[in-house]
Amino acid sequence: LLQSKHLKMSESVSARHLLCKHTGSRNPVSRRTNAQITISPEEAMAEISGILESLKGCTEDEFASASAKRSDCGSCRNGGDLGEFTRGQMQKPFEDATFALAVGEMSGIVSTDSGLHIILRTA
Repeated sequence: LLQSKHLKMSESVSARHLLCKHTGSRNPVSRRTNAQITISPEEAMAEISGILESLKGCTEDEFASASAKRSDCGSCRNGGDLGEFTRGQMQKPFEDATFALAVGEMSGIVSTDSGLHIILRTA
């Protein structure tokens, strides 16, 4: 049992996300619009808080649609789908949040150097 639990800890996950970049983001250009980001971290937090509230209880399709409409990540073209990844491939706060979620569970707001994320674990 202990061995299988250890294997479970190191496996990969799949996720969709929605990213709100802000002026403090490491690369403040939207990959959706190719425009320079002009909203402050506080404005981004207010916006993503509203999005998070609107997504509570959503389906994966609804999450994908919201990501396509608003995410500043290039993954917006695929409904925020990041595919499968393992530990060490994403920024640590994003990785930790994703691995802590159950499949089908949505995170709260996760802050990384890229901006503010909402993550939906899909596998």
